[in-house]
Amino acid sequence: MVVTGELTALGAAYRTVLVGALIFLALMVVLCLIRAVKGPSIADRIVAVNMMGTMVMVMIAILAFLLKEGYLVDICLIYAMISFLAVIVLTKVYMGVHKEKENSRKKAKQKNKDRLVQQTVLLNIFILYIFFKCQNFSFFCVFSCVCTLFF
Repeated sequence: MVVTGELTALGAAYRTVLVGALIFLALMVVLCLIRAVKGPSIADRIVAVNMMGTMVMVMIAILAFLLKEGYLVDICLIYAMISFLAVIVLTKVYMGVHKEKENSRKKAKQKNKDRLVQQTVLLNIFILYIFFKCQNFSFFCVFSCVCTLFF
């Protein structure tokens, strides 16, 4: 009888600890949900969603242990696969959006470079035109120095 009493006391202690863990995990899932909604960057949101999936899997496993239901372990494994695939898809979508933004930035920079090269070529042509019209080398040197400083 003493052994049985210790086992029930031990069982009650396990049950209390596991219920406390479930409450703690539920609180953490709510905090991760807030991070997923509020997150300053997409990467923070993806990590928060991944953490929520992991914590839900742990909660299902604890419930399977507490309720002594084997089918909950199967549900936990299926949820793990779905959570993994969801994070992979979200990451792929994020990388696609990131690459698209990066390509548009590169195109804009290239346009600015091309515009600068065109302006420089036009300025040089204008300077040569002034040189041939004036036929004055000193004026040409002063004019080209001034144009180079201001443009």
